[in-house]
Amino acid sequence: MEKNYKNESMVDVAFDILNENQRTMNFQELYHEITKKLELTDEESLAKIAQFYTNLSLDGRFVTLGNNEWDLRKNQTYDKVHIDMNDVYSDIEEETAANRDVEELDEDVSDEDSDDKDEYDSENKNEDIL
Repeated sequence: MEKNYKNESMVDVAFDILNENQRTMNFQELYHEITKKLELTDEESLAKIAQFYTNLSLDGRFVTLGNNEWDLRKNQTYDKVHIDMNDVYSDIEEETAANRDVEELDEDVSDEDSDDKDEYDSENKNEDIL
C-alpha cells in the first residue's frame, strides 16, 4: 500500500523518494516524482518549483553532487560533498584583486571647459542678485 503524501511537505516527499530509490536523482526527475506523489496540477507544479529548490538547497538532509544531481547526505561520503572553504575564499580574493576599476575621464572634457562653466555660473548668480 502506497503512503498518502497529501499532508507531507515537498522536501519530506523528496527525502522518502531518494531514500526508497537509493540512488542520486536529477532535480527535474526528482521534482516530477514529487508532483506525481502530491498529485499537483501543472499550474501548481510551476508555482512551487522555485520555493522547493530553495528548500531543498537549505535542508541539511540533502546534498547536490554537481550537474544538478541530488542525493541524501547520509548516502555520500564526507570527501565527496565537502567543499574546502579556503579554495572558495582564495577564488574570491583573486577575483577581487583582478577587479580594479579605474575612473576614466572623457577625452572631450578638459579642465578648461569646466573652468568656463564655473565662470558662467558665477556670472549668472551675480545677475540674479542685482
